[in-house]
Amino acid sequence: MLRIEKKRFRFPMALVMLALGFWTVMLVSYSVSVKHESDAAFEARFHEDYRVYSVNVPKNLTFCGNRVPLFDMDIRERMDRELLVNTYWQSNTLLFHKRAYRWFPIIEPILKEYGVPDDFKYLAVIESGLMNTVSPSGAVGYWQILEPTAKEYGLEVNTEVDERYHVEKSTEAACRFLKDAHDKFGSWEMAAAAYNMGMGGLSRQVKRQRATNYYDLILSQETGRYVFRIIAAKLILENPARYGFYFREKDLYGPQQTVEVRIDSAVTDFANVAAKLNTTYRILKIFNPWLREPTLANKEKKTYVLRLPKRGYFNISAMDPAVLADSALWERPDEFHSGTILPE
Repeated sequence: MLRIEKKRFRFPMALVMLALGFWTVMLVSYSVSVKHESDAAFEARFHEDYRVYSVNVPKNLTFCGNRVPLFDMDIRERMDRELLVNTYWQSNTLLFHKRAYRWFPIIEPILKEYGVPDDFKYLAVIESGLMNTVSPSGAVGYWQILEPTAKEYGLEVNTEVDERYHVEKSTEAACRFLKDAHDKFGSWEMAAAAYNMGMGGLSRQVKRQRATNYYDLILSQETGRYVFRIIAAKLILENPARYGFYFREKDLYGPQQTVEVRIDSAVTDFANVAAKLNTTYRILKIFNPWLREPTLANKEKKTYVLRLPKRGYFNISAMDPAVLADSALWERPDEFHSGTILPE
């Protein structure tokens, strides 16, 4: 009986080893066969395994409530280009989806408050990818605003504070510009074009070409693509599955719960301030990117509002070892408070 039991246990293991050996041989054989495959066979395999599909351009498209004149061949082809570029730049467009989940709930109510169409939230997507980036020309932030324009529309920009990095304040400045451009040029398409190339540059083209409709103008390549890129971002972000993007809600970058700390005096060391709040300089900078230096002179005694996270971000060096050892922290970190201490 014992001998029989041993054989019964050995037999499955032998079978497993035999199967593994078989598949190893198959994989090696496949690898070798591919390496030595003829050009014709290799090309046939490529055509069998690889597919790139054209994207349908919807028959009825609108931007800010206005129909896009897709009956014009040039307009339709320009729209087709931007849909293809953004559909097949998969990693970049997937990141658009992830970041939009966090930032659109902040941007949308500001657009509504200023009477700017909701479609303009996609302008921020194509300008910066919803990141605080800096362009080669010096445009900064989610809305990619140049310093003179930022100051003209009420943002503070100096060596210590740059509100182009402040998502709410920069959105408000962008709205004020777009409203002015709409009033000047008479359409939201032209307002978008002015945002990209400036009101002066657009005015010169309107005068030179004797045309006032965006779709009738010959503009720079970047501005000529601009509205189409916004519409493409809108289509793909509003209809992800139609363009091959699949994700779960937990894959997206969620809204950030924060607490506010007000500062109305000079700060000689923000790292020290962070330590007193039981957080780190890194976290303070993540949530307040408009602070450009570790100090703040604040000669005008303005009140600045700092934001710090309630959950999801941690001062790891200061954490209790028992908490660090808790498996729940690693599996469900959003359930743990970040530990920020509010000053009395």
